[in-house]
Amino acid sequence: MQNRRSFIRRSGLVLSAAALGGGLAACSRTTSGGGEGGSDGGGGDLLSRLQDAGKIVVGFAGEAPYSFDEGGDVTGATVALHREIFGELGIAEVEGQLTDWNSLIPGLNAQQFDAVSAGMSILPERCAEAAFSEPEFQYTTALMVPEGNPEGLVDMDSFVDSGLTVATMSGAVESTYASDLDLDSIEVGGPQDGVDALKSGNADAFALTAISLNYLADNTVDGVEVTESFVQEIDGVAQFGAGGTVFRQDDTSLLDAYNEKLAEIIADPERYLSIVGDFGFTEEELPPEDMTAEILCSGDLSSLQ
Repeated sequence: MQNRRSFIRRSGLVLSAAALGGGLAACSRTTSGGGEGGSDGGGGDLLSRLQDAGKIVVGFAGEAPYSFDEGGDVTGATVALHREIFGELGIAEVEGQLTDWNSLIPGLNAQQFDAVSAGMSILPERCAEAAFSEPEFQYTTALMVPEGNPEGLVDMDSFVDSGLTVATMSGAVESTYASDLDLDSIEVGGPQDGVDALKSGNADAFALTAISLNYLADNTVDGVEVTESFVQEIDGVAQFGAGGTVFRQDDTSLLDAYNEKLAEIIADPERYLSIVGDFGFTEEELPPEDMTAEILCSGDLSSLQ
């Protein structure tokens, strides 16, 4: 079993946003699966239709370094994985459709696109609505704070009975932590909104995945710092987590084919890093063997402690 230290080391990351090509889709479009939407148009299953079309459309929410727009192209670590995996499946082109975070799964199920490329955390309530791949990245949380960390914040517990306010991204797992801990919190629409809340003094910190916050601090934001990453505990249970690609529940052939190719990459750290390393991902982000979509979807994290 992979060493658990990978969950608690700081993600001190220097990322390079290497564009990978592939134009952004318009807000309203016919997806590549055929017809008005992925799984309804044309004959055969979605995998076969995507192979025939040579293109897949993925929804993304613009969170670096997972999937984001750079100069009109969709890029990021999840997109790089998708170009590798779907390319091996005979689907040469990955096209992105920018979508609000909270609309990703509803948009997927409404067949506005064929899969979700967002590094989305695998959570029971999401698994009830869609099908997740096996884990692609394991996550830790961190806090973005003013330079010098004047309040000495360490984790989400630092806000309990403190009179301080934490900003979290709507739909992100950190919002669940804030709710479970009954914290004074505000929800923001995206990473830049969280930075703005911190900079304006509307929040004392912004909580998000460590790799996202380090990307922001290293590339776009001055006058802030990012705390050591941590695994939050809720009711004494460490909230180990990971993200994956999201598919519709009926698209089993596409999901199974994707998981088969993903397993080959996860089993080969050198190959994994050759795909996602340019975006700051390291072996620390490789999911351990015992972390599966089934366990994360069940919500029973006791076996991961």
